[in-house]
Amino acid sequence: MLKIGVFGCGAIGGEICRAIDNGQIEAELYAIYDHHDESLEWVKSSLENFDPQIMEIVEMVREVDLVVECASQQAVYEVVPAALHAKCDVMVVSVGAFVDTQLLEMAENIAREKNCRIYVPSGAICGIDGLISASAAALHSVTLTTEKPPEGLRGAPYVLKNNIDIDSITGRTVLFEGSATEAVQSFPANVNVAATLSLAGIGFDNTRVRIVLNPALTRNIHEIAVEGEFGRFTSRVENVPSPTNPKTSYLAPLSVISTLKKLTQSFNVGT
Repeated sequence: MLKIGVFGCGAIGGEICRAIDNGQIEAELYAIYDHHDESLEWVKSSLENFDPQIMEIVEMVREVDLVVECASQQAVYEVVPAALHAKCDVMVVSVGAFVDTQLLEMAENIAREKNCRIYVPSGAICGIDGLISASAAALHSVTLTTEKPPEGLRGAPYVLKNNIDIDSITGRTVLFEGSATEAVQSFPANVNVAATLSLAGIGFDNTRVRIVLNPALTRNIHEIAVEGEFGRFTSRVENVPSPTNPKTSYLAPLSVISTLKKLTQSFNVGT
């Protein structure tokens, strides 16, 4: 049975742990870690069938088959090299960290050398399978429009840096337009979807992102438009926010759970 370690026990990490615990994922929840003791206690108290050990990353990667990072972009710099050097596979949720091309190249090189795998779930969007298929031919453009209620954007570095009072905005307002490179750095907790699109398609610099604040919304909306030699497709997802973190769409942890299930099943559907 696959032994899994979960690094980061917030909204996404907690959902993953409970999915393993209740049998949705046929694996062993062997270890967990979080910098906040209350998060560890919260997750452990919610489990019924597993009693995972609390391990820091250096120890965790020696004991498990797969580490699931769901902590932060900064944590990726610690978790990914540690896992790969230990010949341990790793799943990266805070995929925005890979806007750092040096980190991405280093991770790919170590994984190749150690014969390991790096997994990136689709996250809170639909259409990644189509984008990957379309990228087998020439792609002309990839555009993401993310629209969120105020709580979903509160505290973002871009909002703070530009002194944007989001509570004073009464109508649908475009806060940001630019490349995925800029978006991931300006809204690190909000647009991992932009990073996933960039990795699957035409890169961070060429993927266009629009961030919209809409006080009338209760859901997080992601719209994708892709054009290329294959033709054109669009997708739109209206996500319910995570009940424990409004910055996270509920589909994000569900995507991780689905990807983990795929790793443990013998029959899989989709690109």
